Amino acid sequence: QVQLVESGGGLVQAGGSLRLSCAVSGRTLSSYRMGWFRQAAGKEREFVAAISRSDSTTNHADSVKGRFTISKDNTKNTVYLHMNIQKPEEKAVYYCAASTIIRSTIDVREYNYWGQGTQVTVSS
Repeated sequence: QVQLVESGGGLVQAGGSLRLSCAVSGRTLSSYRMGWFRQAAGKEREFVAAISRSDSTTNHADSVKGRFTISKDNTKNTVYLHMNIQKPEEKAVYYCAASTIIRSTIDVREYNYWGQGTQVTVSS
C-alpha cells in the first residue's frame, strides 16, 4: 500500500516562507493525483492545492493562489508545497493526500490515502 510522510513544518513568521515535502513510497508517484490539505483548530479540513498524474497540471485554492505552489519530482517520489505565509490563520496541520480518481477533484472525500500531517505555526 502507498505510504505518505510529510515533513518540513515548523514555525514561520508572517511574510516568511516554508517548503513542505511529502515522500511517497510503496507505489509510484505518477499513479496518483496528489493534493495538499490543511486543517486549522476547530475547522474543517480544506483543499489547498493539487497536481495531476500525467502532465503535472496544478490547481490552487483561491485563498492561496499566487502565494503557494505545489510541485512534484517523479524521480524522487516527492511532492512539495512551497508557501509564502501572509496570514496568521494559515496556522494549521498540513496533510499530503493521494487520489486514485481519474478526473480532477479537490474534494477531501475523494482522496484515498493520507499522511499524518505536519504542523505549521505562524507568528506575527
